[in-house]
Amino acid sequence: MGSLPLQERHDRELMRAHVAGDPDAFGEIFRRHRDRMWAVALRTTRNRELAADCVQDAFISAFRRADSYRGDAAVTTWLHRIVVNACLDRLRRERPTSELPEYELADRHDHHASVDARLDVREALARLPEGQRMALVLVDMHGLSVAEAAAVLEVAEGTVKSRCSRGREALAALLRDPQPQSPREPSERP
Repeated sequence: MGSLPLQERHDRELMRAHVAGDPDAFGEIFRRHRDRMWAVALRTTRNRELAADCVQDAFISAFRRADSYRGDAAVTTWLHRIVVNACLDRLRRERPTSELPEYELADRHDHHASVDARLDVREALARLPEGQRMALVLVDMHGLSVAEAAAVLEVAEGTVKSRCSRGREALAALLRDPQPQSPREPSERP
């Protein structure tokens, strides 16, 4: 098996080869998964520069901690967990003081007429609690199974199901009534 070209090896085999000292094995892991991890980071941070930093941090961490990969989950699940944690760590450290920049949620093949809908979804998604948003991004946008999302988020599968359900419900309500909730007006004037 070790004689197969890197491109034909399974992720787990590449991880074992990297830990054993193969200087090219992790490069193949990076090549295979960088785009998907970038998408996760971008949807998590909603900021291209911050997402790039998070992906870099995550892959450096994965490279250094490859020996901690036990093989009981897919390599992509392990990488998702590292990327999500890198994003959440950065977001906690860098609480934005201004509104985050716009970006597109949908792919470049969408028609122009759907731009408003994508922006509405992006804005509504940003208003969800972090746990619900992360569960929806992983399950509904990236197609992870509930079990994989639970492993990435390090919560029980039931928690992911609950967060997805509540998140979808809240998202639907926000999309039906997209006006931001304003603080209540005082009933009496001073």
